[in-house]
Amino acid sequence: QVQLVESGGGLVQAGGSLRLSCAASGSIFSINVMGWYRQAPGKQRELVAAITKGGSTNYADSVKGRFTISRDNAKNTVYLQMNSLKPEDTAVYYCNAEIIAFASPFISDPYWGQGTQVTVSS
Repeated sequence: QVQLVESGGGLVQAGGSLRLSCAASGSIFSINVMGWYRQAPGKQRELVAAITKGGSTNYADSVKGRFTISRDNAKNTVYLQMNSLKPEDTAVYYCNAEIIAFASPFISDPYWGQGTQVTVSS
């Protein structure tokens, strides 16, 4: 059984910072891409940032220069450092990972965390 557990959300004033963490655990053989998505009320879920196992990153235009994604492969953990937060960053943030589990070693499956609320007040 594989699961992703997120932490680090909360309430912050505009201009502030938060750091999200997401740890994958269970019977994991390998993890390919890890990423963060967010979903604001009434909007579709959107990609915020993603990082490959080798460290290549991709960001949504709206967060470039403010957010930084990183990962610790030894800990199966991905982080999202969010600086200069804006009210429009308010959303539920979800961790996602493409994981190859020992139970199915020839394919990778997408796994999602439970979501963590980030609220930025103006």
